[in-house]
Amino acid sequence: MPQISSFETRDRCKIVYELHGDPASPLRAALIHSLAMDHKYWRPVAERLVSAGVCAVAMDCRGHGASGKPKGPYFAGDFAGDMNDLFNHLKWPEAVVAGSSMGGSVALAFAGRHTHRVCGLALIDTTAWYGKDAEKAWTDRANAAKTKGLASLIDFQLTRWFGDEFRAASPDVVQECVDTFLANDVEAYGATCRMLGEFDLRVSLPHFTMPVRILVGEEDYATPPAMAEEMHGAIAHSSYRVLPKARHLTPLERPDEEAAEILATLVEAHG
Repeated sequence: MPQISSFETRDRCKIVYELHGDPASPLRAALIHSLAMDHKYWRPVAERLVSAGVCAVAMDCRGHGASGKPKGPYFAGDFAGDMNDLFNHLKWPEAVVAGSSMGGSVALAFAGRHTHRVCGLALIDTTAWYGKDAEKAWTDRANAAKTKGLASLIDFQLTRWFGDEFRAASPDVVQECVDTFLANDVEAYGATCRMLGEFDLRVSLPHFTMPVRILVGEEDYATPPAMAEEMHGAIAHSSYRVLPKARHLTPLERPDEEAAEILATLVEAHG
């Protein structure tokens, strides 16, 4: 059974995490969730990884879930530092790191700052840069959440998160995402939005030499395939895969394929 635990980071921020599988396994994966989600986001993928002998950890990023919510501003380096502290806490020298959307940005920041701890990357529905209009767009979203409430963003989020067929077929998954989203702290959500608006790690991409797999939903218009292609072009020897008819939260929409890609990254890293 998965175990939920917590620890304190270097700046005394409480971080909650869920550990799946045998801690003694040499196959280790760290999973970083999307904006406004939490560790539960990764459970379908983690279950599949555990069945293949992997030990997987999924944390609540600072400002999210049951983790601490210190006053902003937030920076990607803060989140990367939390991941490094988690590795120290678990006594993991390295792992494959998989990140979805915001989590992919954090994975990139972690790989850029703590390269020796990343033996492989799975970059899922994410980007190294949200574009020239990103700062305004993310600030507008943060302001909308504060002035109108998180519930005002639900309709906008639902069509970005999942395709029409998946929403109709899996209302329980959709509702859990809605509930998780609405439980967020508005100030922490806004600070994270502003962090993503300023995020730009394009300069680091050519220096990555670890195995890297890039996945994106065909219908993802939050971080569309063009953004994934740019990362693929900048990272030598990376692989690139488009998941047909999928949108932005593909770890929930397509967990079999996501787990298979993460497992393949682990196999390559340990080959």
